[in-house]
Amino acid sequence: MTHPLLDLPPLTAEHFASIEQGVADLLSTRQDVVITQGEALLPLEGCIRSGARPGSTALNVVTGPYGTTFGNWLRDCGAGVVDLAVPFDTAVTAEQVDRALAEHPRIDFVSLVHAEAATGNTNPVAEIGEVVRAHGALFMLDAVASVGAEPLLPDAWGVDLCVIGAQKAMGGPAGVSAVSVSDRAWARFAENPAAPRRSYLSLLDWKERWIDAGRTALPHAPAQLEMLALEACLDRIAAEGLSTVMTRHRAAAAATRAGAQALGIAPYVIRPEEAAPVATTLRVPQATAVASKALAASPAAPLSAAGEMIRVNHYGRAASPEAVLTSLTALASALGTDPAGAVAAAEAAWSETVH
Repeated sequence: MTHPLLDLPPLTAEHFASIEQGVADLLSTRQDVVITQGEALLPLEGCIRSGARPGSTALNVVTGPYGTTFGNWLRDCGAGVVDLAVPFDTAVTAEQVDRALAEHPRIDFVSLVHAEAATGNTNPVAEIGEVVRAHGALFMLDAVASVGAEPLLPDAWGVDLCVIGAQKAMGGPAGVSAVSVSDRAWARFAENPAAPRRSYLSLLDWKERWIDAGRTALPHAPAQLEMLALEACLDRIAAEGLSTVMTRHRAAAAATRAGAQALGIAPYVIRPEEAAPVATTLRVPQATAVASKALAASPAAPLSAAGEMIRVNHYGRAASPEAVLTSLTALASALGTDPAGAVAAAEAAWSETVH
């Protein structure tokens, strides 16, 4: 029996390194890139456990559920944690971050999520990076839900640790992720006696055994299918053009927002400029029941529900006019409403965004 996913030749070190370079090109970064063999929680935890330690103080910005996880890891490392929490239907501001840094001058590590797929907000990283850089703290960014959907420039924004995953706007698998690491971050890791070593969480092991060794021999067998899928994601984005991909996601979000409002559904994130292009969240009473009806009418609609919120995903190929209209028509069916007005509003918003 033959199968396209079986009996593949081993992934060479040269091939692995070329995929790393593709990630670096996507991020426009000159920093080292480490591709990690697992979902993005792997490098996120690795970054925190390498960069935080007893005696350090971290500013943990909480704009969604992952901020809580980061705070728990930071406390596990013995760091003092200052949580800056804002309502999940808004974004944090650079002024709020600057004020927290001024109030706690010992802060030497800042963790932030760029875009929150779960709640649909996005944070102004460029402005936040400026104040973090002026303070001198190490800056870790979870960009899993923003990469490919909106601008992401870790070098220009002063991001020391930028973690991405392939499963959102890139349209790839969840089983592979990557992190760009600045020289400052490598130095911090090396100075931390509690940084993971001889561990799947160890970024320092990858640096010593792979980067510093000239990328000639892989430390262990990579997750081959996921690596090939990541390469395919990068190739597809390059073929379409990153700016076009981002415009498509921005248009999908604007069209969904306009169409939902035409149905009488309020966006969860109130201010359009704080809404993430990767997913649009909507306030819907009895959201789970409404989503179930909508999916019964259109099983392919990229919808999910949690609490009193329905999320319309714009992941990869789902950032398309067809996917948006399918979602809106399904929601209209679930609500017993004529979809014509929503369709017209969505089409107008899509056209205005792309032109």
